[in-house]
Amino acid sequence: MNTSKPSLYERLGGEAAIDALVTALYDRVLADDELKPFFEQTPMDKQQAMQREFLCAALDGPAAYTGRPLTYVHQGRGITTRHFARFVGHALDSLRALGVSDGDADEVIARLNTRVNEITGTSY
Repeated sequence: MNTSKPSLYERLGGEAAIDALVTALYDRVLADDELKPFFEQTPMDKQQAMQREFLCAALDGPAAYTGRPLTYVHQGRGITTRHFARFVGHALDSLRALGVSDGDADEVIARLNTRVNEITGTSY
């Protein structure tokens, strides 16, 4: 009898759910006047592909993250903990809009929050 709990990636709905999440997330982020400037020079197709890959890996999915280290790609961009919190807030709103359970949404956000220092270049 297999009693292992499905991964968070599986509980969310796999690849299709991650695709929907990334689309919804960037719709919100690019409509946010504080966050939009960070993406003005960013090829969004590539950005969204890397975000899908990152989320897949972070949520115990089948793909590994192959992008450059988060500290490297975010260094010197002026991203503060306030910006990070806004991004994560949009992620939470997107998860809720997609009907993700509160428990699973909280787990996604907790995993994103472990990356705050890499993104902002700060430590506590």
